[in-house]
Amino acid sequence: MIRQKIVAGNWKMHGSTESITALVTDLLKAGHSNSEVVVSPSFPYLHLVSTLCAQSDLIKLAAQNVSDKESGAFTGEVSASMLEDFGVKYVLVGHSERRSLYGETDDLVALKIQSLLNKDFTPMFCIGETLEEREAGQTLAVCERQIQAVLSLLGVEAFNRIVIAYEPVWAIGTGLSATSEQAQEVHCGIRAFIAKSSDLVAQRVQILYGGSVKASTSRALFAMPDIDGALVGGASLDAKEFLEIVKAAG
Repeated sequence: MIRQKIVAGNWKMHGSTESITALVTDLLKAGHSNSEVVVSPSFPYLHLVSTLCAQSDLIKLAAQNVSDKESGAFTGEVSASMLEDFGVKYVLVGHSERRSLYGETDDLVALKIQSLLNKDFTPMFCIGETLEEREAGQTLAVCERQIQAVLSLLGVEAFNRIVIAYEPVWAIGTGLSATSEQAQEVHCGIRAFIAKSSDLVAQRVQILYGGSVKASTSRALFAMPDIDGALVGGASLDAKEFLEIVKAAG
């Protein structure tokens, strides 16, 4: 089954009106791509990026997080319904930084995915293991546990509307990266786990790699049969580097 590649840039807590305007302008100049190109700015810049991209379908917009609650006295939170006002298509959920720094659990992540699917967004569901878990041979067990929380709440058919991003925690912001073969092994294992519930869903679901992706490593990653794109961190803040990754995706 042919799955379209997705190349998504997670800008994290970086950027200003000036730098983001310049970055998006450069990305739009690049023109059409066969891959889905996605950018994920911080909440204050969603309107700016949405406006910059309004006359083009070249770039899709993602939010970096969402509340599992619809509304209420939750200072600092942003609901799925609020994101509807900004042309957001994707929302990152369960990013390793949200899990490790802010204590988000597997069950909370599953509830956030439920809130997004109720509003017709596409969750980018981040999963992955720490260095200690990898060295203990627990990589797939950790990924399966994180996926199981969503399966238990929403069922396997929900994965027809979810994009998975495998992000080995030990390779984020460290300069380290799994080899293309290591990444492929995990992606294959993730797909096999979902196939236990539905082979058809497993073949359809897009699984991105998100561990310090660079232009120099992206082509080998994208050549792997179970790697359907990338969730790019620091390299997505450099238009030239990010566009080289997009180009490598085809």
